[in-house]
Amino acid sequence: MRETEVAEPDRARIRAGDRAAFGELYDRYARAVHNHALRLTGNWAEAEEAMSETFLAAWRTRETVEPEGGSLKPWLLGIATHKAYNANRGLRRRLAFLARSPEPRPVEDFAEETAGRIDDARRLAVVHRALGRLGRQDREVLALCVSAGLDYRQAAEALGVPVGTVRSRLSRARARLARLSGEEQGRTGTEPPGVHGEMESEAALAALFLREETR
Repeated sequence: MRETEVAEPDRARIRAGDRAAFGELYDRYARAVHNHALRLTGNWAEAEEAMSETFLAAWRTRETVEPEGGSLKPWLLGIATHKAYNANRGLRRRLAFLARSPEPRPVEDFAEETAGRIDDARRLAVVHRALGRLGRQDREVLALCVSAGLDYRQAAEALGVPVGTVRSRLSRARARLARLSGEEQGRTGTEPPGVHGEMESEAALAALFLREETR
């Protein structure tokens, strides 16, 4: 689901501790923060807790917000990334969530483009398992850049790393996802990815999150 139609809160008001401005911040980004935490934890309750802790931490650290700048979404998702992993989620629960995820509904443009590359639900299941085998940094950068739709600069802001680091991590994560997807396909007897494995794996990953989970 898209972010609610609420204007971007004024940074000066956020820094000053204006509660109305924080209300606007919550209204605009609560769903995005919750969905991001849900992708990283795989658990509704812990995603809810991570979302609450994210906004509490945002309130406590409001004076760190730069007076000038664009969207505050990267700042919030950066906090949410740390809060989600502080929950110390286990791999089994993450994979259990992915297995329960509903099949993504078609989305204009993207769904038609990927339909020819992703044969059926087995490809998605393969990427489910491959995603669970990725390391933390790989999952983080894929969640931010592929799922949350942040650009390199915004993802760098969220993670507190240089833009070049985001580029290298994303490149590495894409390659690993393609390789692990190929291994999973080999285990299940599905057609190997071949030279287009990276493209197919990333398309499948994005398809997993085209419809953000809502309660």
